[in-house]
Amino acid sequence: MSEYDLILAGGGLANGLIAYRLAQRRPDLRVLLLEGAERLGGNHTWSFHDGDLSAAEHGWLDPFVEHRWTDYDVRFPRRRRTVSTGYNSATSERFRDVLGRVMGPSLRLGTPVVELNETSVTLADQTVLRARAVIDGRGQRRSAHLDLGFQKFLGQEWEFERPHGIARPVVMDATVPQSDGYRFVYVLPFSPTRLLVEDTYYADGEALETERLRGALRAYAQAAGWGEGRLLREEHGILPIALGGDIDALVEEARGVPTVGLARALFHPTTGYSLPDAVHVADLVAGAPDLSSPALSRLLASHARNIWNDRAFFRTLNRLLFLAGPSEERYRVLEHFYRLPDPLVARFYAARLDFGDKIRIFAGRPPVSVRSALRVLSQRGRSTAPTHQKESA
Repeated sequence: MSEYDLILAGGGLANGLIAYRLAQRRPDLRVLLLEGAERLGGNHTWSFHDGDLSAAEHGWLDPFVEHRWTDYDVRFPRRRRTVSTGYNSATSERFRDVLGRVMGPSLRLGTPVVELNETSVTLADQTVLRARAVIDGRGQRRSAHLDLGFQKFLGQEWEFERPHGIARPVVMDATVPQSDGYRFVYVLPFSPTRLLVEDTYYADGEALETERLRGALRAYAQAAGWGEGRLLREEHGILPIALGGDIDALVEEARGVPTVGLARALFHPTTGYSLPDAVHVADLVAGAPDLSSPALSRLLASHARNIWNDRAFFRTLNRLLFLAGPSEERYRVLEHFYRLPDPLVARFYAARLDFGDKIRIFAGRPPVSVRSALRVLSQRGRSTAPTHQKESA
């Protein structure tokens, strides 16, 4: 007889939200959440737009959300605007607090899983735990079946001695010098004197030069005139940006093990945001009538395939962003996009574009040369070896 109805291997965002949603909707189940580290959720800030989630999803996710704003800014060399769409952020600290209270003894920290299959996990001390099903949520893994670019960033949270004057998030400030691909600075005002500032790059390579990025952030803060402050924490990461791949082969790699999160390409292909997909999957699992391993494997594989096929347009856009022009000119793709009205921008971030939206995104004067665009669009991806990605933001 199985010890558990469900074992969740990995305590990151995807499995953590599944565990929380099951505790809400099906508290009778025997669920075990295993995390190899000594704390849940790492060191991250996860953000999302109001339109990314349904009203019901906003409702149950609410305890995890620490910061909310009614609109946000974007800045480009030839375009600046405020987008009247709500924006939200959750933090690792809040994630740990909420989930720890709900899970209690059903959460085990410092318990790495070294091997798993559809119905059992083997721990580092060779203990074997069994369940009707195991869900693998241990993050992105190296795969020959995903063609990825990189969104890499270094973020610092500061408490300044005087008000910084930032009224709303700056989701993209691309007025900064362009280097190492499309570069922008991301700013979240957590209080009148507290800011999270991230230097971000859509880049071909995955190397993260932390000292160089720290210097760039110091220069940005100095130019902004924020004055003296105290560094509270630092976070960094490398988000996957999907350019192409083979979703069927990716699914087959799991050998029937129900799999969620970045390992199933469940992230926005262009932004790398993973929270909305994690929320959708948590509801999908919590509402499944059959939580046996075969049924969950079929359900989650079908969901991943449907999502991948629905988002082909975004991978095309990404190839233009990464491949259709010199690195210092790549910002023009996003600058061109942000000429569009707020509702279309919201549908873009929610990955729910209709045919007319897609036509409008590419309408007007092209932001890259027509020859380069045609060359890129004739390709399904590029031949690069994808590497390990770290889940974040």
